[in-house]
Amino acid sequence: MGLPSRRSRGTVFLPKEHGSWSLALEPVVLGLLAAPSLAGTALGLAAFSGFLARRPIKAVAQGNSGRGSRTAAGILVACALAGLLCSVLLGSPALLARLLVLTPFAVLFVISDAQGESRAATAELAGSAAFSLLPFVLASLAGWSASHAFGLTLLALGRSLPTVMTVRWYLRWHKGQEPSRLTTLLVGLGGLATPILLAALRLVPWFAVVGGGLLWIRTGWLLSSRRPHWTARRVGITEAVLGVIYTTLAILAYHG
Repeated sequence: MGLPSRRSRGTVFLPKEHGSWSLALEPVVLGLLAAPSLAGTALGLAAFSGFLARRPIKAVAQGNSGRGSRTAAGILVACALAGLLCSVLLGSPALLARLLVLTPFAVLFVISDAQGESRAATAELAGSAAFSLLPFVLASLAGWSASHAFGLTLLALGRSLPTVMTVRWYLRWHKGQEPSRLTTLLVGLGGLATPILLAALRLVPWFAVVGGGLLWIRTGWLLSSRRPHWTARRVGITEAVLGVIYTTLAILAYHG
């Protein structure tokens, strides 16, 4: 047998769900750039390694992995553990205990993924929530107060959860189904109301509201009668761009 192609070797650990890249990495980037610290950087690298390790670990667990999957799983797990250890040594072990906040959501996603239901609503929301809670820990490692760190992580949640709901609704509609709009609209409205409330409480800068407004316009448009007929790929690309804009605006709000 010939050697596997460069493309197949390169995709051993790359998640197939393209939208997961945005929803997993945006909170990490937000936390690291809004509240930078050496300990936070180490934790961010651990989170990224864990994100990439998901696919090869699953392949190994199912017993249908090749040498590439086993090697990738071993390297990525080692990187994740090393990053976590460095974060503990550089920061405070007590602050890292705040990782327990996101643990239930991470466990729920892992269980769903193991059952082959990674694209179920519960799994997608749980996975997004787990990563969106990381800025709380990253900001804490940078010396932020608990209230301001929580405000930062709520900005991440205000991006991820409405996005999952909106995209799921749109893709179901595109397949000819008739999903209910109400829950999605209410969650989307929460994504706008959250930064407004946080800004009023002086937990986040007022400029952070701009990103929430942009996402609310997106939700309203995609759920309206004037919504476009886009492919799933185009929706994914659009969401990736919106994620970059939202994260950039949030970072500028803190450093502007």
